[in-house]
Amino acid sequence: MSESQFYILELDGDSPIKLMQFDWVALRRAPMWRLNLKRGGETMENLNHTHLQLMGNYAPISMEADAPDLLVTEGKIPAGLNGVLYRNGANPMFPPLSSDHHWFLSEGMIHAVYVKDGQVSYRNRWVRTQQYLAQREAGHRLVTTGLKSPSLPEGENIPKHFAATHVLFHGGKLLALDEWCGPAALDGDTLETVVETWDFEGKHKGALSAHPHIDPDTGEMHGFGYQAGGFGTAEMSYSVVDKNGNLIRHDHFPVPFCSIAHDFAITKEHVIFPLFAADINLQRVANGGPLGAYDPALGTHFGIMRRDGDVSEMRWFRGKATYAFHTINAYTEHKDGRTKVVLDMMQYPHLPLFPDLSKNSEPEWIRDGNGVPVRWTFDMDSNEDGYTEEVLSSVAGEFPVVDERYVGKRYSKCFYAAFLGEWVDGSYYDAIVQLDVVTREHKEYRPGKGHYVLEPAFVPRDKNAPEGDGWVVTIVYDPERNLSDFIVLDTTDISKGPIARVELPTRIPFGFHGSWRSLEA
Repeated sequence: MSESQFYILELDGDSPIKLMQFDWVALRRAPMWRLNLKRGGETMENLNHTHLQLMGNYAPISMEADAPDLLVTEGKIPAGLNGVLYRNGANPMFPPLSSDHHWFLSEGMIHAVYVKDGQVSYRNRWVRTQQYLAQREAGHRLVTTGLKSPSLPEGENIPKHFAATHVLFHGGKLLALDEWCGPAALDGDTLETVVETWDFEGKHKGALSAHPHIDPDTGEMHGFGYQAGGFGTAEMSYSVVDKNGNLIRHDHFPVPFCSIAHDFAITKEHVIFPLFAADINLQRVANGGPLGAYDPALGTHFGIMRRDGDVSEMRWFRGKATYAFHTINAYTEHKDGRTKVVLDMMQYPHLPLFPDLSKNSEPEWIRDGNGVPVRWTFDMDSNEDGYTEEVLSSVAGEFPVVDERYVGKRYSKCFYAAFLGEWVDGSYYDAIVQLDVVTREHKEYRPGKGHYVLEPAFVPRDKNAPEGDGWVVTIVYDPERNLSDFIVLDTTDISKGPIARVELPTRIPFGFHGSWRSLEA
């Protein structure tokens, strides 16, 4: 054991139940969240107990830990399930400067659950960005987490880099992603930050989306970025990274407006860039308005181009105002002599978590609307710029995933988190849904009243298994124990509940995205 580490033995009465290893340096610099400090006119103790995004399991954890040899407390880890479940999310290292704190705008923390030959271990680390390192040295928050409030004077020149939205292993690097910057590159085993901003050896300019998509046949990672010409610009980029991590394509192109474009899609033949009715608007900020907002006047735009084509050949389709954070899947079909592009996403009637300019309203919380699976179909042989829309299921939810062997192809199975129970403060998604987009049938797993699930990941039973045959792995939070569990569901029938459950040494806060990295040969 190094000098920077120590162990804590947790007791239940007189009986030891858990031995956990902690990084002392990280723990001794941990934020004192209940100190009665005042910054920006707010009392931190009061703020942390009244702000929805800082309460319960939305609140950050203040430690870095290594926990080997975890107990499988229910069932058995199935043979063949070997890999790592990575999770990322905003985990503010110090209290906010003001009450306009936003869930999306904090330092990222990576969590990893390692599964190998039936054994399970856990590790977590903050991403070591300049923002993180400067604040750790100062011992308090310097960079604002608000949409309007400024940073402290000594934090104004620190580049905002959260690396807090998604985490994906590609080309030998674990990429911590958000849509404002280039990704941070980490070691996939130790979680140590290797490069704060990975620009692919100087070849990539601007931000890379939090949601790249990997072609299962070529191994290429396709990504995009908005504000590609600089903060607030109506310009996007399209990038392709080969399976070894080398950037082989990087194009910039103009778009109708600076949309908050969180995700996009690929098919075997096309790339789709959705621009929904929400934007980043610097002139609005200058006039005293919000930086990001939902504005129905913008309408919805979809740019579609061939993967082997040039960005100058981009074709634009237009429709009514709406919003979608996340792609389910997309594919190109050829039927009756026509080429059509099919895009499935989780559609909202507006943009949650941000102001709505049409109503002059404050941001709504996630309980005020969830996305429903919707299919948009674009006729590439038509001279019209419209498209058709079809609702795939009335079961609302978020964080959809598919069998990654079918990304960009015609598919039938998807999995997502849903909220099906009764809302109380501190609620989150309380079910996993397995949806067949062809038959429209679905099954549900509910962990129990008051228990909440994070985004699922799908793992095939083996490389030759049929689509959707395998396991769903995710994290479940139990507020009574104030701990999180790693669980495994069998897709034969997820409603039967976990075939394996592992108690983690800490809770994993409600966050955003994760991914599964296979460790099979």
